[in-house]
Parts: sequence; structure tokens; C-alpha cells
Amino acid sequence: MELVFDGHNDVLLRLWRTMKGGGDPVAEFAKGTSQGHIDAPRAKIGGLAGGICAIYIPSGDLILKEPDANGHYETPLAAPLEYLSSLQIGMEKASIALRLEQAGAWRLCRNTADIRRAMADGVFAAVLHMEGCEPISADLAELDVFYAAGLRSLGPVWSRHNIFGHGVPFAYPMSPDTGPGLTDIGFELVKACNRLGILIDLAHITEKGFWDVAKTTDQPLIASHSNAHALTQVARNLTDKQMDAIKESRGLAGLNYAVTMLRPDARDNAATPLSDMIRHIDYMVERMGIDCVALGSDFDGATVPADIHDAAGNQKLVAALRDAGYASEDIAKLCRENWLRVLGEAWREKA
Repeated sequence: MELVFDGHNDVLLRLWRTMKGGGDPVAEFAKGTSQGHIDAPRAKIGGLAGGICAIYIPSGDLILKEPDANGHYETPLAAPLEYLSSLQIGMEKASIALRLEQAGAWRLCRNTADIRRAMADGVFAAVLHMEGCEPISADLAELDVFYAAGLRSLGPVWSRHNIFGHGVPFAYPMSPDTGPGLTDIGFELVKACNRLGILIDLAHITEKGFWDVAKTTDQPLIASHSNAHALTQVARNLTDKQMDAIKESRGLAGLNYAVTMLRPDARDNAATPLSDMIRHIDYMVERMGIDCVALGSDFDGATVPADIHDAAGNQKLVAALRDAGYASEDIAKLCRENWLRVLGEAWREKA
């Protein structure tokens, strides 16, 4: 079985909703459930040895637009969120992550040695991420607190605007060049992440924001769950020029399993063949090289191909990669080694 370290998932969102509904999020993850995509039993079946787990503050007003007669759609950006309620939700999700560690259900990892030890021990290796930084105020005071709790990755924005920058809408067909980039505070956030060794994730940010980060950061450029815009022209996908910059920085892009970002028609239809996943991987590998492509499933945050279904289905993608002619060494890079390399560089680990 090929072990997978996945660059993005929203399992904490699902577990938080379980908690809000009166359920036990730790038991749900540890013992398993029929809900969503990731829990410990299904992860083990599918070789999902770990991943970057997002603290994401949901936008209750976001309703995805239905495609028109031409298959086109443009969902208005969600409204900006209020700080204090975002901080409360962010703290609740961080608490769930810590409780999962205390229960032995997963292991919070703060360096790549932690990740490798957890994988060797057969324990889910979780890296704490913040997707959109609404729980962080303008003076960045909360950043050090979340870092102490294990935060090692963040995306300045989700697909909405905040005090740090601007996000892209869910829209097809559309360029990612949809608005301004980082704010002055956003530039300060990037510098703070460089200082602390927190990975900066370029998923969801506008193209201008992408270039703002690129000229400011000293890390590899990383888009944890974004595909090729040339193949699926949604605003969330990466242009060839962006991929060239990722290659130049020796960063990576993680294949997003979301069918709306894989299909040529960008429809939310689970009847999406694995060949669409391979098509995007092939394109990104051709453009950036095998060392700059990885996996970023968006499990528990999107509709994924029915053949994958959930974390237990990851080995079907591995088999499809083998059938497409990828060598064992290259599959290891795509499934985990590329992530471990860029994480070590962003976290300033010695080679």
C-alpha cells in the first residue's frame, strides 16, 4: 500500500458540526462513521497516513449558483466575517484537534520528523492549518497562540475578503485575476509566517495576491488544493504562469479532488472519472516537474469522484497513477515525499 500525506482536508469542520449537534467528535473520528470522508478507520484502509487539517470558519450565507444554459456560473463572494465569533470557532476547532491528540486518535505534528514517526507508528499525522485568517486580528497577536497550539500552515484568505487580502469566487469560466491582492496587514502576516516558520498556502487567493506573496515570502510557493486552469477554467485553479512560478521556487500544487475543479465542464457531479484526475496530474507534472506536484484532496469540503468516495478509496488513485505509467519513485513523491520536502523547507528544518 502506498502511504499518502494529503495537503488539505476539512475534517475539523465536520467534527465541529458533530460537536455542535451534541455528538462526540473524538469518538466519531477514532471509531469511524458513515458521514463525510475522513476518520481513522477509513484513513487506514485507504493508506491516508496523515494530512493538513484546516481550521475553517464557515460562511453561512454562501449558496453556490446553479449553472446557466451554457454551464456557466458565478457565485458571489461570501460576506466578510466578524472577528470575535470567528475566533471562538477557531478556538473550538483547535480544541478538537488537541482532544484528538490527547485521546491518541491522531498525532499533531510540528515538524517532518513528527510526521514520519506518526506514519511509522500507524497513527494519523495531522498538521494544523488555518484556511482564511478571520480568527486573527490586525496586530497578529493570536498567531503566536495558534502556533503554540500546533498551527504550522495557513492561507491568508478563503474565497471571501478579509483584513489580510482578497479571495476568488467560485465561478466558471473565470480567471483567478478577480481583484486586489494582499492588504498592508496581509504583507505583515506573510512576514510573520516567514519569521515563525508557518507555511503560506496560496489556495483561494486572487492572482494579484499570489504575486504579492511571491514577492514577499522566502518560502517555496504552495497551493495546497488547486488544479490546472488550462484544463478546468474555474477561478480557483492555477494559470500556467502561476505554475511556472511554483516550479521556479521549488514549491508545489496539490491535486484537488473536488469534481468542480477537475471536470472540463466544472459541474458538481460525482460521476467524474479518475481519468480527469490523471489528466490534471499529467498537465501539472509536464508544466512543473514531478517534484512540484502532490495531493490536496479537499476531503470533507467538496464533492469528490464517486470512484474515490472517501479516504478509503485513495488507493484507487494510486492504481490509476500506476496504470498511467508513473514509476514507483514518482508515485511516492506525488503521494507524500513532495509534501514532506516543502514542509521541511517552509518550517526551516535543516537538510
